[in-house]
Amino acid sequence: MYIPYGHQTITEEDIQAVVGVLRSDYLTTGPAVDDFERKVAAYTGAKYAVAVSNGTAALHIACLAAGIEPGDEVITTPITFAASANCVLYCGGRPVFADIDPDTYNIDPADIERKITSRTKAVIPVHFAGQPCEMDEIHRIAREHGLMVIEDGAHALGAEYKGHKIGSLPSDMVTFSFHPVKPITTGEGGMVVTNDAKLYERLKLFRSHGITREEGLLEKNEGGWYYEQLELGFNYRITDLQAALGSSQLGKLDAFIQRRGYLAERYTKAFAQCPSLACPAQLPDVKSGWHLYVLQFLGQNRGKVFACLREDGIGVNVHYIPVYRHPYYQKHGYQGVFCPNAERLYQNIISLPLYPGLTEEQQDIVIEKILKR
Repeated sequence: MYIPYGHQTITEEDIQAVVGVLRSDYLTTGPAVDDFERKVAAYTGAKYAVAVSNGTAALHIACLAAGIEPGDEVITTPITFAASANCVLYCGGRPVFADIDPDTYNIDPADIERKITSRTKAVIPVHFAGQPCEMDEIHRIAREHGLMVIEDGAHALGAEYKGHKIGSLPSDMVTFSFHPVKPITTGEGGMVVTNDAKLYERLKLFRSHGITREEGLLEKNEGGWYYEQLELGFNYRITDLQAALGSSQLGKLDAFIQRRGYLAERYTKAFAQCPSLACPAQLPDVKSGWHLYVLQFLGQNRGKVFACLREDGIGVNVHYIPVYRHPYYQKHGYQGVFCPNAERLYQNIISLPLYPGLTEEQQDIVIEKILKR
C-alpha cells in the first residue's frame, strides 16, 4: 500500500457538477466561471475575484497588475515553490529573499524590513503550509515604505488570521491555487482576489490577452462586435468544467480543513515527546489550513530517513528547497544569497501524508514507521 503526501478528494457530487457543464452550452468563458468567482469572493470576504488557469498564472497577473517592471525588487521567502519568485522574473523584476522565522517557517517581517531598498516595490508573503504570516507587521512595513502586498495563499484558502479569512485582509491582492493537493481542486486552476476595482480590471485584462469589450475601457467603439487589445496579456483563462468542480469543492472546504486539522493534531500528539523530532509550531491567533505537515528530523540523516520511508510505501516529500539554490537562480546572480534559518530548516524537514481522505489507519502506519525508524 502506497500512502501519498497529498491527494484530491472527489465526490460523486463533484463529478456530476462537471457532467452538468459538459451537457451545457458553455465549456469555457461561461456562467460557471462567474459563479465560481462570486463564491470564492464571498467565502474569503473579498470584493472581486478573477479565476485563472493555475496558481502560477495568478501570481503572474498579480505582479503585472501591481506594475512590477524591470529594475523593481520584490521581497519574498526562499521556503516556497519557485513560482512565488518566478512571477517577479516574468515581469523583469528581481526577487529578493528574506529569511524565515525559525518557529513558524513563514517569512520574517524583521528581515523584510532589512532587505528593503529604494528599488523595492512589493512584498509577496507566502502562507507556508497553510499557516498565515504575521500580516499586521507586514502591512505596517508596507505602509511605511509604500510597498504593495501580494499574499501567496496557495496553501491557505480557508485559513484565518486573527479571525479574518485569508483574502479579506488589507493586502492589495491575494492569490490561490487549485492544484489537486491544495485545499480544493479544479484539476489545475488559480485565482486572484482583491478589493481594488482598478486592480480587478487590470487582472481581467491580463488574464485574457489584454483584450476587452467593456464600453468604459474602449478607446473607440465601431459596433457590437468590437473589441480592443489594451495590454499585452496572456491566455490564462480557466474553463467552466474546472470552475464547476471548484464551486462544488468549495462547499466542502471547511470540512476538509477540519479533517486536516484533526489529522495534524494526531501527528503532533504522537511526536511531541520525541526529542529527535520537532513538530510545526502554530501561532495562537491564527487558524491554519494545514496544507502540509512538515516535521523536522533533528540530528539525523534526513536523506536516509526519507529513503527508508519511501521504501516503506510512505510518499513523503520535502517542502521546500530554498528557491535561490536552484541552478537557474545560481546562474543568474544568486550565488551569494544565504538565508541561515531557511538553510537549517531545509536540512531537517520532511512533509508527511496529510489530506482529507487519509484514514486514521493509514496515518497510524506513518506514525509507526517514523517512531520505529
